[in-house]
Amino acid sequence: MSENRYLTFALGKGRLAKQTLQTLETIGITCEAMKEKDTRKLIFVNEELKLRFFLAKGPDVPTYVEYGAADIGVVGKDTILEEGRKIYEVLDLGFGACRMCVCGPDEAKGLLQRRELIRVATKYPRIAKDYFLGKKHQTVEIIKLNGSIELAPIVGLSEVIVDIVETGSTLRENGLFVLEEVCPLSARMVVNQVSMKMENERITKLITDLKAVIEKKNA
Repeated sequence: MSENRYLTFALGKGRLAKQTLQTLETIGITCEAMKEKDTRKLIFVNEELKLRFFLAKGPDVPTYVEYGAADIGVVGKDTILEEGRKIYEVLDLGFGACRMCVCGPDEAKGLLQRRELIRVATKYPRIAKDYFLGKKHQTVEIIKLNGSIELAPIVGLSEVIVDIVETGSTLRENGLFVLEEVCPLSARMVVNQVSMKMENERITKLITDLKAVIEKKNA
């Protein structure tokens, strides 16, 4: 591809974007324009390195990457699993670590062990369905919610929930427990399938450099 072509990054908004930029800076990739407070810009450019960046809501990042509006994206593993887009997941960046878990009151343990028909409230219906039907072969009714998932078992909407757990303090405060772990989560780098072929050299170097930094950090 032409050396004048920009590589475009879609970053999940908030803490994820901040941590991503800090990580990229360790390999010499910077974008000073993104640090400007109160900016209304939507696209941020590093002319010297021929890179473009934009911020997006987490669930939209895999969509931008699949359709080629972004060559590279950084987003949580939970979003990748839930969106199910045709993209390459190339690197675990290691930050934003947490777990996707089945949670509920202690008495729900038996319902899970006996694989009874239960209701499961979640923001992540695809992940919940894949876990219960695909892995556990347990028939469940999945209820999609957008707000405080912990409320569902407390008010009797569901027996259990499937949600992200970081510290577990909200669960404990409301008499709920982690009953089963679905999968570990963290920030991941994803790449558009066509970009991986057309810009293989630039993208592979980026992945290799980041991998070296992450391995050194974890050593």
